Amino acid sequence: MSWRPQYRTSKFRNVYGKVANREHCYDGISVTKNVHDNHFCAVNSKFLAIVIECAGGGAFIVIPLEQTGRIDPHYSKVCGHQGNVLDIKWNPFFENIIASCSEDTSVRIWQIPDGGLKRNMTEAVLELYGHSRRIGLIEWHPTSNNILFSAGYDYKILIWNLDIGEPVKMIDCHSDVILSMSFNTNGSLLATSCKDKKLRVIEPRSGRVLQEANCKNHKVNRVVFLGDMKRLLTTGVSRWNTRQIALWDQEDLCIPMIEEEIDGLSGLLFPFYDADTHMLYLAGKGDGNIRYYEISTEKPYLHFLTEFRSPAPQKGLGVMPKHGLDVSACEVFRFYKLVTLKGLIEPISMIVPRRSETYQEDIYPMTPGTEPALTAEEWLSGINKDYLQPITVKIGKGTNIKHGSGTTVKLLIFNLLVFLSPASLCKNPILMSLKEGYKKPSKIFKAPIKEKKSIVVNGIDLLENVPPRTENELLRMFFRQQDEIRRLKDELTQKDIKVRQLELELKNLRNTPKNN
Repeated sequence: MSWRPQYRTSKFRNVYGKVANREHCYDGISVTKNVHDNHFCAVNSKFLAIVIECAGGGAFIVIPLEQTGRIDPHYSKVCGHQGNVLDIKWNPFFENIIASCSEDTSVRIWQIPDGGLKRNMTEAVLELYGHSRRIGLIEWHPTSNNILFSAGYDYKILIWNLDIGEPVKMIDCHSDVILSMSFNTNGSLLATSCKDKKLRVIEPRSGRVLQEANCKNHKVNRVVFLGDMKRLLTTGVSRWNTRQIALWDQEDLCIPMIEEEIDGLSGLLFPFYDADTHMLYLAGKGDGNIRYYEISTEKPYLHFLTEFRSPAPQKGLGVMPKHGLDVSACEVFRFYKLVTLKGLIEPISMIVPRRSETYQEDIYPMTPGTEPALTAEEWLSGINKDYLQPITVKIGKGTNIKHGSGTTVKLLIFNLLVFLSPASLCKNPILMSLKEGYKKPSKIFKAPIKEKKSIVVNGIDLLENVPPRTENELLRMFFRQQDEIRRLKDELTQKDIKVRQLELELKNLRNTPKNN
């Protein structure tokens, strides 16, 4: 009997990358030259934001997606930060709201008008101060409204409640700089990688470390949750200085499930995971290629598919949310590649080749939508909200039975396949279908009215001894301190003179003879 190779069937094995035509790219953009290990790019279904090189502080530009072609060098920008902008992220539920963090120790929330900027924007909707050193990472909570996470070079993670404009929790379990953060599907767990060579799984509301791994052989750089698989994937460097990926069980980080070496290049590997298609994309900083894998729950877990190649190196990559993809072209993922040498932003579409022009339901399952499952107060109180939403099910002619938390299990199972659509399941996150097309919701973000006061988290005043953010503030603080020192010296001199006078008076009183 002759040996035959075993081929694995997959509907994504022929996925290919398609670069947009030059007229559909964004040209003439002075991308930042900062060497911080971030993407410097954020995108949603309405806007593309890129951190740019500028003098006198940090800035980024926001371009409507349809405004392709060459960008004016004097294009309006967001320029309120006093230091270099290190990270930007769009709000997943308000598409006109973007958060930015900077070397000036602040996080700022900006509201971009529909149609883009007409002039430079310097005033933020919210300015958030709490870190004592520069802030390198920010992440929005994936299912809760107005919850933002920020990680600074003070080794702390602050959880901000934007409804009140203040930090409500500080996670202080890291001993070095936090390199990356990733949430699980419902946002109840946070995974972090740190420069102290440790991988952690944290319960963010309590700050408790659930799992911790010492990664001495696999130096972790980036970590990402793999959807509902209860798996973590990390990218890093092996003991032989080769780029490597590792798969972990989130409930047991004693040893990685598998480790796989990629190549011997030195650029940082960025992982991107698509929970809908179970595809993993690996893109190296300074590389021109993007590798893709399919992940399964059974060994060997990682299945290499193919590789997109390009001669132009990438500085960073922005990722389009699912509801912004072109489903008519069977597009399952889209990157926005920053090519610094050319000042170019290239859209790269990952496409599943299909002959049919109808909606391909097998490659577009229900996906997290644009509606938050929880309010900030609900999430902070410990609610995860995984349940069936109460709906009305039609049983017979003219008969309606409302079911929810009080419905018997037998009735629910009996009618589930016949009468309930997948959209009826209300889980955390709230899912949506891409079949009918995405309609942009009209939402208004209301910033809280803040009073100047001290911010105390875990018994620590975060605004105490906050360093100056600009050179002028530093000089003003210096001159104020010099004046205060001179005043205290003069006051001390006067007190010394007064003390000497009193000592002389006391001595005279002692030497004066008593009258009989």
